[in-house]
Amino acid sequence: MNGLALILLASAWGDNWPQFRGPDASGIAEGAKPPDAWDRRAIRWKTPVAGLAHSSPIVWRNQIFVTTAVSSQPGATFKHGLYGDGDASPDTSVHQWKVLCLDKRTGVVLWERVAYQGPPKEKRHIKSTYANSTPVTDGKRVVAFFGSQGLFAFDMSGNPLWKRDLGVLRLGAYDAPDYEWGTASSPILYRDMVIVQCDTQGKESFLMALSASTGETIWKSPREELPSWGTPAVANGELITNGSNAIRGYDPATGKQLWSFGGSSKITAPTPVFANGLAIVASGRRPEAPIFAIKLGSQGSIAWSKQQRGPYMPTPLILDGRVYVLNNNGIFDCYDLATGNEVYRQRIEHAGGGFSGSPVAANGRIYLSNEDGEMIVVRAGPRFEIVSRNEIGERLMATPAITGNMLVIRGEKNLIAIGR
Repeated sequence: MNGLALILLASAWGDNWPQFRGPDASGIAEGAKPPDAWDRRAIRWKTPVAGLAHSSPIVWRNQIFVTTAVSSQPGATFKHGLYGDGDASPDTSVHQWKVLCLDKRTGVVLWERVAYQGPPKEKRHIKSTYANSTPVTDGKRVVAFFGSQGLFAFDMSGNPLWKRDLGVLRLGAYDAPDYEWGTASSPILYRDMVIVQCDTQGKESFLMALSASTGETIWKSPREELPSWGTPAVANGELITNGSNAIRGYDPATGKQLWSFGGSSKITAPTPVFANGLAIVASGRRPEAPIFAIKLGSQGSIAWSKQQRGPYMPTPLILDGRVYVLNNNGIFDCYDLATGNEVYRQRIEHAGGGFSGSPVAANGRIYLSNEDGEMIVVRAGPRFEIVSRNEIGERLMATPAITGNMLVIRGEKNLIAIGR
């Protein structure tokens, strides 16, 4: 991305972080300067958020939005760490699915709305929550996706605008249909449309665009897919989806499929990211665990690819012509974006919980949050260097947001603002 493009992007978005991984899901906050090391004095505020959620915070001007699912069962929790169990949580008690708005400057809750209340319509993985999907905003409305509980839109003051029931969405292991793991793909906004990717068990997968103003269906495209958890992305006018059976490109205006190719993992979670005419699409389930660099505007032509290098959960980061890939086990890779050549490969020591949140970046620093509650700051560039390791004090499953000189971190119990 050239200097003029960076200036235009920074001007367009300002301090906003409007969706999962910020503008265009890039994970980059242009012009922001959050701390790259801190102590308790850097904590601007810390606000408790009831319930469980792995969804990320989003920011529009001085408003922060988060979602949560509050169980009526005392002591509801999830099991963090590196393990292979596919069990579902036994907690099917009555929940409240909520959207909260906080003041960015103080952390005070400005409003809180219950979008849905009742027992979950599907179960969740024991490591998961019932609120995994990150909301999205365009400054006019905020849209939250709660899987089988529905899609809900509010204005910026918390007034309900519309809601849609998308049916019961059952997601689980591709080879064990009885497992129920829950949804995680986040909605995106594109040209006054809300777009959601719903890949499920059976033959009910679909990609759907709805009016952001009314919630009415604009188009709906069926997909022959296995369950997936990645968020779609619009890159240079192409809507790209990560899926197990195929990675696909669509016309976002009509939902018409433009291209597809196979070779992905049986479990796909990372979101497509793009820069310099290439889209990076990856997934970490072995034996494939691929990384694909796709030429935008070329009907799915591949510039380069790698096998057994893809991340299982975290979405890759593209910064200054390099691709950074973080895997759950702490292996951190850097590749040249244009060629795919390896720049370095490094294992980051951790306490054993691994990494689920995706890398984000600002001011030449890359922020990596691990499940054990540590924020690791790495210097961007051709050599691996840890700038600092910062204890947050609670489990970190969600991807942080960056706004101005502030890092907004979602922990297991609190939303925390770290600033200069």
